Order: sequence, then structure tokens, then C-alpha cells
Amino acid sequence: MQIDKLRGKELDQLFLSILSLNNLEECYQFFDDLCTINEIQSLAQRLEVARMLREGFTYQKIEAETGASTATISRVKRCLNYGNDGYEMTLERVKEGKLAKDSVTDK
Repeated sequence: MQIDKLRGKELDQLFLSILSLNNLEECYQFFDDLCTINEIQSLAQRLEVARMLREGFTYQKIEAETGASTATISRVKRCLNYGNDGYEMTLERVKEGKLAKDSVTDK
């Protein structure tokens, strides 16, 4: 895994912090403090690109609907095909509603 190069105390702290969040509102609060708007949009865009690729959308349709570049779409596709199945795992869980009971709350 590429991320193995970064393993350590700081990255563990980041991931444990994310795992400690209980619901959508806490996620909004945490990521608003942690990231810029552009960083959050980029992460969300990649996840949407992954979802659309899984569902068989063309690059042209994905580019038109998400604004993602073909380079971004290609990178996400490479991760779907040869990565660690992170996109697959999370997209499937969201699709199946396999979230913690209190993870979704009204804003």
C-alpha cells in the first residue's frame, strides 16, 4: 500500500479521530476544521467518480456530471481495479446502509 510509507503516530491519530466521529454532523464539524473547502470537494468528487465508475458510467458522463478531469477519473479507476478495495468497501457499506445506528442525523 502506498500509505504504508506514511504509517505512524500522526496518521494513526488522524484515522482514530475520524473513527471517533459519531454522526454526520460531527463529520461536518471535524472536516470543516481539518480541511479547506477545495480539499473536501476533491475527496467527495473522487468518491462520486468511484461510485459512477462502479455503475458503468462513461468517462464523458462522469466528467460532465462531476467536473472531474479525465486524469482524476483514470486515477480513481486504477484504484478500483488495482487498489486496496477501499472505495468498494465504503461504497458498498453506504449502499447497504451498514452504518452505525447514530451515524446519520438531521442537521
